Amino acid sequence: MRADVAVIGLGTMGSMALWRIARLGEPSVVGVEQYGVAHSHGSFTGESRLFRTAYHEGTRYVPTLLRARELWHELEAESGRRLLLQVGTLSIGHESDTDLGNVLASVREFGLPHEVLRTADLRERYPQHAVGDGAMGVLDVYGGGLRPELSVLSAVEQAQAHGATVLANERVLSVEPGGGSVTVTTDRRVITAGRVVIAEGSWSRRLSSGLASTLVVQPLPLIWFMPHHLDRFVPERFPAFIRDEGGVHFFGAPSFDGYSVKVTPRRFHDPVADVADVPSVIDAERLRAIGVAAQRFLPDLNPEPVHWGVFHDAFTANHVPIVDIAADGAVLTLAGFSGHGFKLAPAIGEIAAEFATDRVSELIADDYAIAAHPRIAEG
Repeated sequence: MRADVAVIGLGTMGSMALWRIARLGEPSVVGVEQYGVAHSHGSFTGESRLFRTAYHEGTRYVPTLLRARELWHELEAESGRRLLLQVGTLSIGHESDTDLGNVLASVREFGLPHEVLRTADLRERYPQHAVGDGAMGVLDVYGGGLRPELSVLSAVEQAQAHGATVLANERVLSVEPGGGSVTVTTDRRVITAGRVVIAEGSWSRRLSSGLASTLVVQPLPLIWFMPHHLDRFVPERFPAFIRDEGGVHFFGAPSFDGYSVKVTPRRFHDPVADVADVPSVIDAERLRAIGVAAQRFLPDLNPEPVHWGVFHDAFTANHVPIVDIAADGAVLTLAGFSGHGFKLAPAIGEIAAEFATDRVSELIADDYAIAAHPRIAEG
C-alpha cells in the first residue's frame, strides 16, 4: 500500500493530524490505529478535558493554545457538534504560587480576557469552593471543558470526509526510513509513505529507542463525585477549575452527565515503563483519602466516588513535549505531552499538516526535539 503520508495512532494527536492533513486535499494520507476509532484505551478518554489559555505551564504555550482554540471551533463547525464548552476555567491558589504566577503572566502578556478574584470575591461568586484566607483566583474566560471522545471521533470522521483512509484494529510493528521513503510494517500489510507522523501516545516507547529513554508512562486517576445540590455545579454556574492548596493539587469540571462532578488529583501512582504496567484499580484507602480531600475543597460533594478509572499518558522528565522531525525530514514524532496535550491537539495537528507539505511550523521550539530532552533511563 502506498500513501504520501501515514499517521500512526489516531488518538489525541493522530486524529487531529489526520484531519488537518486530509483537509489539504493533497497529499494522500492514511491513518493506522491499533484499536478501533475513538476507542476506550487511550489517554484522551474520561468524558472531559480542561481547556485553558491562561496557562500554569508557562506563557510559551499561549500562542499554540490560541491557535488551538480557533481550530476547536473550526472542528465544531465542520462536525456540527459542540466540542468546547466555553464555561471558563478558574485557577485557585495564592499569588506567590509559581503556577498562578504563570497564569497571571499569560493574561498580561497576551491580553487574554480574564477576571482576578480575591478571597472575598471567590467566596461570593463561587461558594461551591471552600477557600482559605489569602486565596485568589483567576478566571480564564476562554477556558472551559472539552469533549475528548467526541472530538477524536469528529476529527477522524472529518478526515475521512476529506479523503483520508483509516485502517483500524491494525498494529504497527516497525517504522523504517530509507531510500527516499518510509516503510511502515503492520500486522496486516506494508505501507510505503513519503512521510510518517508517529502519534502513539503512551505506546510511543515501543517504536523508538530514543523515546524509550525519554518517556515514562504515568498512571492518572479520574474520579467523579455526586454533589448534594447538583444545580450548583451545572456548567452555567460552575467553571472548570484547577486548585493548589497546601501541596495538594485538584482539577475538575462541571457536571456534564447530569448527576456527577469530576474532581480528581494530579496523580496517585509512580510512573511505569509500559501501558501494560498501568494498574487497573485504585485501592479503597486511597479512594477514601481522595474523597475526603475533594470534599474539603468542595464541601457539597458526597465524598464517596460514584465512578472512577485509571488512565495514563506519556511524560517527559521536564514535561516539555516532543515534536521532533528526523530521518532527513521524513518522520515527525509527537509524544510526551505530559498530561496537558489534549487542549493543544488541533494546533499540533496543524503542525503535522505543515510537515506533510514540507514546511516547519514556527510553533516548534528547539527544546521539543528528542535529543534536547533529558534521558529518564539515565536518571
